[in-house]
Amino acid sequence: MPKRSKKHTEALNKVDRTVQYDPKEAMDLTVSSSYVKFDETVDVAVRLGVDPRHADQMVRGTVILPNGLGKEVKILVFAKGEKETEALDAGADFIANDEIIEKIKDGWFGFDKAIATPDMMGAVGKLGRVLGPRGLMPNAKTGTVTFELGKAINELKAGKIDFRVEKAGIVHVPVGKVSFGAEKLTENVKAFLDKLVALKPASSKGTYLKNISISSTMGPGIKVDPLLIK
Repeated sequence: MPKRSKKHTEALNKVDRTVQYDPKEAMDLTVSSSYVKFDETVDVAVRLGVDPRHADQMVRGTVILPNGLGKEVKILVFAKGEKETEALDAGADFIANDEIIEKIKDGWFGFDKAIATPDMMGAVGKLGRVLGPRGLMPNAKTGTVTFELGKAINELKAGKIDFRVEKAGIVHVPVGKVSFGAEKLTENVKAFLDKLVALKPASSKGTYLKNISISSTMGPGIKVDPLLIK
């Protein structure tokens, strides 16, 4: 068993694993428990009262975090003609020309998000086997298959995230960096949870938000009381 550092032990001791905290208090603990030199990402994991095996209980959506993600989002766009120019003018980092498509086939993934115009989905589909497993496949449901490239690029650069419930009924998303401070991180979490609650399937019975946990990259998981989510 690997030996824990003194700072890691101190961070663990700040948190009572038997307690479900108020969201603001949980975020205060997350920020104050950070002990590493790099700017950690803060994540939220929510276990939902749904069965994703049933299509009518699949939870999937997008939300623009009010304070962004605190990272530069590299965007690849599949477009041609005037739309290629529009994408570059809007801040796209890469246009998927033949050379880049070959690079992707060879294992290059120097981008965080991919957007495509509908007329380019034939070419994108050929990359499905490499883009899909990495969550990089453009999808109309998340707004990444569109002719409105300027809007899509601006939203992603501003901190738009997409999420989908996993087989175990868990939704896991990043909500920013420790350097944001507890207040801004709490605002981001609220925006995400508000969206998640709004997407509750009509067929989901009983408790919807079963468990919520907040953690930084190296920090302990901190439980949040679902009943205090407003």
